Amino acid sequence: MQEIKKVVLAYSGGVDTSVCIPYLKNEYGISEVVTFVADLGQGEDLEFIRQKALNSGASQSLIGNLVNNFVENYAFPAIRSNALYSEKYPLSTALARPLIAENLVNIARKMNADAVAHGCTGKGNDQVRFDLAINALGPDLKIITPAREWNMSREEAILYGENFGIPAPVSKKSPYSIDVNLLGRSIEAGILENPMEEPPEEIFTMTSSIENTPDSPDDVEIIFKNGFPIAIGNEFLNPIDLIKKVNHLAGAHGFGRIDMIEDRVVGIKSREIYESPGLLLLIKAHKELESITLNPDVIDFKGVVEKKWAQLVYQGFWFSPLKKGLDAFISSTQTSVNGKVKIRLHKGNAIVIGRSSEKNSLYREDLATYSKDDLFNHEKAEGFIYMWGMSNKIWAELNSKNK
Repeated sequence: MQEIKKVVLAYSGGVDTSVCIPYLKNEYGISEVVTFVADLGQGEDLEFIRQKALNSGASQSLIGNLVNNFVENYAFPAIRSNALYSEKYPLSTALARPLIAENLVNIARKMNADAVAHGCTGKGNDQVRFDLAINALGPDLKIITPAREWNMSREEAILYGENFGIPAPVSKKSPYSIDVNLLGRSIEAGILENPMEEPPEEIFTMTSSIENTPDSPDDVEIIFKNGFPIAIGNEFLNPIDLIKKVNHLAGAHGFGRIDMIEDRVVGIKSREIYESPGLLLLIKAHKELESITLNPDVIDFKGVVEKKWAQLVYQGFWFSPLKKGLDAFISSTQTSVNGKVKIRLHKGNAIVIGRSSEKNSLYREDLATYSKDDLFNHEKAEGFIYMWGMSNKIWAELNSKNK
């Protein structure tokens, strides 16, 4: 086996990834551990995390500002795809993993590293997403996964780290496992492992409880161009600021909470809680705009594509030939998705109350109306229905004769 001298580690600053540093050096004999911290808009003190990696034994600790890339090349394609895994989850966490993996591979190439590493356990989905993305982009790189092999409890991992100068967490340990980025939060573990337990209000930070939402509704207009959200009302915003604004608007009214049972890639069911107010709202608005700008057969087939797209992303196949093909189809449908959607936010609800497209609307009031301005030729409906139901009529006649 080739000796591994340098490894690039995906680093979050938590117990597991911190312990990974001395573990890689002492159990694998790796001389250089380079950590990579991804800035995905999570709002943490990343310089503190970088310094913690160095204090834990990393030879170098890098921070990558990936926020703009994350929104433009991951979140926005998900919006155009109306991507909801199991028709509920907008993939806020899953979308981040291939981007992190891509940067791990790029850094490994640049620094002539022999391997990449992450701190995922063998029970979750993230290990699959990281490994598949790394294998697709750097099939020659070795993937090292200490948390899948060390068989340590959290308490044992903390003690292991203390032996190498890594301090135990100072504050009282939260029972929850939480992942945060600009698009949302995922929360699991603790009492949430009982699917009948109501999620406590303390776990939510992006969305208000219904009791604390405004008594009056807010009407929000979202403007799209080629399927991309570009403005809120009359305010045109860059992608990052737009996501931040819809997060605030929707979250303030308690919209964007998801409580679901997931079928993990590894074959077990898990209870997951998500907050993703902005992404959910934008997908809802985008889907509504498509209802007025896309042909019915396109909408029907795109629904099949959307479901598969979301499955591929959830299951770790961001870098795959099938997803690349689905991307091309979805992109071809979006040139006419231009216009605006009006949504009323109130007490946890986001209710569509209007939609329009100045240049691409397939809705014609002069055909849909029942007023005197109706241009629809009612007499031609009889011939259409006769032809439309011909095969069914023949079947019925034959069935009647054979009784």
